Amino acid sequence: MDDKKESKGLSIAAMVLGIISVVLFCYPYISIPCAILAIIFGVIGMKKGGRGMGIAGLVLGIVALALYGLTVIGLLSFVSALS
Repeated sequence: MDDKKESKGLSIAAMVLGIISVVLFCYPYISIPCAILAIIFGVIGMKKGGRGMGIAGLVLGIVALALYGLTVIGLLSFVSALS
């Protein structure tokens, strides 16, 4: 019974961290650690039984990292086009 609550807690934490990382993807010092933790907690939460919110946290963490990566690539291409 305690294992089930812990896995649900990890899944909830993954989803919350994923939401924070997507909303604040412009702030890499907040977004990147939150996204990495969301991915880790999402995988652990899914393995222990909290599937829905674990998947949501995993997907949101990946989306946040992709948004940040695309932003950096876009800014670099914009700067290189100016020169």
